[in-house]
Amino acid sequence: MTLNEIQNGIIIDSTKIEKIKQLDSIVFDCDGVLIDVSNSYDLAIKKTVDFIIKEMAQVNESGLVTTSMIEGFKATGGFNDEIDVAYALILSVITAKKKNEPFSKFVLKVIENADQTGIKSVEKYLDHINIDVFDIREKLAYPSNKFQNPLSSIFDEMFYGSELYLQLYKRKPQFFDGLGLIENDVVLLNKDLVKSLHDKFDKKIAIVTGRGFLSAKHSLKDLFNEFDLNNSRFLEDEPREMAKPNPQSLISTIKGMNGKNSLYVGDSMEDYIMARKANESGVPTIFCGVYGTSKDQDAKRSLFESNNADIIVKSIDLIPKTLNLVKA
Repeated sequence: MTLNEIQNGIIIDSTKIEKIKQLDSIVFDCDGVLIDVSNSYDLAIKKTVDFIIKEMAQVNESGLVTTSMIEGFKATGGFNDEIDVAYALILSVITAKKKNEPFSKFVLKVIENADQTGIKSVEKYLDHINIDVFDIREKLAYPSNKFQNPLSSIFDEMFYGSELYLQLYKRKPQFFDGLGLIENDVVLLNKDLVKSLHDKFDKKIAIVTGRGFLSAKHSLKDLFNEFDLNNSRFLEDEPREMAKPNPQSLISTIKGMNGKNSLYVGDSMEDYIMARKANESGVPTIFCGVYGTSKDQDAKRSLFESNNADIIVKSIDLIPKTLNLVKA
């Protein structure tokens, strides 16, 4: 990567400057970009793992999962879905117990052997080391349609809370009652940034996120309506095969806005891969990686640098300044 600017949280690949100057539309991921989810989605993963290993596997330990483990799985490019991460961690805990090996060490081996195929790569690795976790896999019945597997239900009830879960799924929660962890979302977007984006891109501002429509609307509140919602995509509401890094949702969004040269802003390898695939398919797409919401910011920035991300910023607040630097 040729670094054009390495100050104040901005890195630009100078070989992409001419393409960046031509940007006419922008698409955002939600979690870790528009919203800090460290105390919502990440906490839901940790609590779901604690609950299931205790209730379904009789492992009476809690607090085993760390944020760095979650980010480790996400860095492989195959774990955009938080429930997938929870599933991989549950299998890892139980396998480590059967091997009589410390979970904190064993899970690193699982992450090292995970790849863009996500939970399939984890299952393949566990099968390879010949540890039988059939019982818990059968109990979890994951992945399968919602309400056909307890893992999805437990996670969603914890995350959404009673009221939002009922509104979303038209059924009462079975495991939990009260406020959901979604209430811990911290919105990073603000009106000043929205105005700057509209000044630059007019109405060509959209979202492509793993979240569902209702979830994103609930947390972003009035700011939600600042996006082109007709052309935004909320992948939790879509079939599983549409999940990132499948580029079809991003391609559809960009074409729907009539974008000729688009910027996709994300915080994960799935986001990076999706943007690259969209660009390779003939839909010009520049990728901007956000690293400031990561627990290990240096590692996330290095991940994007090593993969030659076009733009790297600490936070979305720096996007207007980044585009001005290029224009200058």
